[in-house]
Amino acid sequence: MAQQTETRTNDQQHTHRTAKVIEIVGSSTHGFEDAIDNALADARSTTRGITGAQVKNMSIECDNGEVTEYKADLKVAFGIERTQEP
Repeated sequence: MAQQTETRTNDQQHTHRTAKVIEIVGSSTHGFEDAIDNALADARSTTRGITGAQVKNMSIECDNGEVTEYKADLKVAFGIERTQEP
């Protein structure tokens, strides 16, 4: 899930894989797939370089036994952007 970045030190190549993970919750009145899509769409609007996601939990809201809302709790990973050192 992590973006691969490279740095060089003393003519040796070191590869670092570091990712930041955030947790978000998406919702939909149509189903879990839409709730996941909505969460990822919102994450893409504020975060660059998303490399993967894990659905941590799914739940529903009900009114008198009828499903009114689907919710998906996601962990979203994206690569940390590094600047090259001189």
